[in-house]
Amino acid sequence: QVQLVESGGGLVQAGGSLRLSCAASGRPFSNYVLGWFRQAPGKGREFVAGTRWNPRSTIYAESVKGRFTISREDAKTVDLQMDNLKPEDTAVYYCAADQTTVVATNTQNYEYWGQGTQVTVSS
Repeated sequence: QVQLVESGGGLVQAGGSLRLSCAASGRPFSNYVLGWFRQAPGKGREFVAGTRWNPRSTIYAESVKGRFTISREDAKTVDLQMDNLKPEDTAVYYCAADQTTVVATNTQNYEYWGQGTQVTVSS
């Protein structure tokens, strides 16, 4: 049974930082892309960042480039370091897994999803 479990959300002031973590289980995940998406109230789910384990490949949404860093220390965990947070980053953040060779930005490509963790940035 595949599970993705996120942790690390919370409330932070604008300009602050948070670190999200996702632990995956139920598969080796060495040939999976692990990604982060977010969904703000009243909006669709959007891609934030994704990374492939082997070979290494990482992409970011334009809106978070230079502020967020995705890292993957092993095949089954992925972190998202979020710095210089803005109120518009407020959303539920989801971890997702996709068995593919290319980091995709569409939600439809991802087979497995976590339950989400709330990130709230106050102004």
